[in-house]
Amino acid sequence: MAEKNHLSGRVSEVFWAFLALGLTSFGGPVAHLGYFRTAFVERRKWLSESAYADLVALCQFLPGPASSQVGFALGLMRAGPWGAVMAWLAFTLPSAIVLVLFAFGAAVLDGPIASGIIHGLKVVAVAIVAHAVWGMARNLCPDQTRVGIALSAVFVVVMVSGPLGQVAAIVLGGIAGLALCRSVAAATASEPLQFPVSRRAGTIALVLFATLLGLLPLLAGSAAWLAVADAFYRSGALVFGGGHVVLPLLEAEVVQSGWITADEFLAGYGAAQAVPGPLFTFAAYLGALLPGMNGVVGALLALLAIFIPGFLLLVGVLPFWNHFRRWQSAQALMRGANAAVVGILGAALYQPVWTSAIIGPYEFVLALTGFLLLTVWKLPAWMVVIIVALGGVAVGSSL
Repeated sequence: MAEKNHLSGRVSEVFWAFLALGLTSFGGPVAHLGYFRTAFVERRKWLSESAYADLVALCQFLPGPASSQVGFALGLMRAGPWGAVMAWLAFTLPSAIVLVLFAFGAAVLDGPIASGIIHGLKVVAVAIVAHAVWGMARNLCPDQTRVGIALSAVFVVVMVSGPLGQVAAIVLGGIAGLALCRSVAAATASEPLQFPVSRRAGTIALVLFATLLGLLPLLAGSAAWLAVADAFYRSGALVFGGGHVVLPLLEAEVVQSGWITADEFLAGYGAAQAVPGPLFTFAAYLGALLPGMNGVVGALLALLAIFIPGFLLLVGVLPFWNHFRRWQSAQALMRGANAAVVGILGAALYQPVWTSAIIGPYEFVLALTGFLLLTVWKLPAWMVVIIVALGGVAVGSSL
């Protein structure tokens, strides 16, 4: 009974921790990784810096929404399967609900105050990502070799844009670590990540992922809901990097097929930029507008279909990942891959986070204030979000 109560307490802990993030995590997937690091590495100490970077590197490799996969894995690690479900629900539902209401015409973001808040939220993402890059660089790039790998990753991401550049940077960073970081691998090996997933369960998840990917297109013509499930499942299964990368796939599925208009698609995309949480919740907006589907049912079906493939892949890989990362060569490889993750986040800090938010000296001062509140005063991220968002309103009203 005591063990059951302890697990229930952990599930509740996961839910409330991720609900706070679901309500305040503005700025897109890169910023989400910064929020997660602050909440679960620095404050709650659920895992170490290097273990967190290992998890981020794994999720960057897999198709699907990388930040949501990291959150799902953190919930799984902390409180088992129910913890994973609660982490996803709490992080996802706030933005999904807002976007469904927007689809129904119940929410309209307009006016100078709303514009100022949105601008402030873009600026706070600069502070959050800068804080994550600073902290991860100190821990994961402690020597010249790994600093060089991080800088090389920046170069790769700049030269090869999009998710291909990110995956290439991590692969090349891992190869560099395998060649150059063997001497430090044993001394700095991180603790194993404990996930309550057996190899049998992992294998079942991988088989189910592949079965749905192959079977849904064959069944799509037999019912409207199966066609919707197929469209959104394939979009979630075939996209690397998540976030904005999924938009062309969704546009091809719902606009080019004639399900919704281009204007409706763009209006929802604009609204998705103004809400916290994962951009994949844009699927809930699209599902609510689909013809022949009850709005709420369509939203729920689209939301589940786009997230499930990424989670099935993650669950399928995790049991084998723990075994792989125990090898000394794997530790060396991960040292290089983790340094590359720092470089990727550093590149993203400039483009698109910095370039889309810092358009003048007022925004620079606001972002610097947020950074100092996080690093020097060590305020929680949600409080910094509120302060900088209100600062965005003040900046907007003074211009």
